[in-house]
Amino acid sequence: MTSALQPDLVTIGKIERPFGVKGAVKVRSLTDVPGRFEQLGTVSLVNAEGRAVDRTVTDVRSAGGTYHIVQFDGITTPEEASTLRGVFIQVPRREPSLRQGDALYECDLIGMTVVDETGHELGLIETIWELPGHQVFVVKQEAREVLIPAARDFVTAVDLAQKRMTVRTIEGLVETSHAL
Repeated sequence: MTSALQPDLVTIGKIERPFGVKGAVKVRSLTDVPGRFEQLGTVSLVNAEGRAVDRTVTDVRSAGGTYHIVQFDGITTPEEASTLRGVFIQVPRREPSLRQGDALYECDLIGMTVVDETGHELGLIETIWELPGHQVFVVKQEAREVLIPAARDFVTAVDLAQKRMTVRTIEGLVETSHAL
């Protein structure tokens, strides 16, 4: 998903479906920055093929939890809004605030190589699951899938430049082919 997206932009939401009769859309938030949607002006809408178009946001309202109702300039019917289903909303990347400290963007983590502390490659981060209370990295290598809690107890280092994450494993968390 992220390879087709703009590297100088960050994905903050995914359009799920049309909402109402005036061309609004229901958007699932992919950001943990409070108030991010309320501050939107012009955004890039990027489809699965990587084609982007800029649109101006004319209205945003919360739809509970991680959803927002967003209205774009020039989209006035449910039929026009339905063409945006599955499209990602991107905004210019900005540095995390001091409050966020070591916060990372999901789009920077997807596709990152994960290794254990001995340097053994566990695979690539395919997606990030949002579970109640915490996140989990889904790491895949061929047919094998490993779930790594997104917690300081497990993630020991992240190198964005090298796209490499080092994790501490515990016995039973990861099966290794070189085990006796």
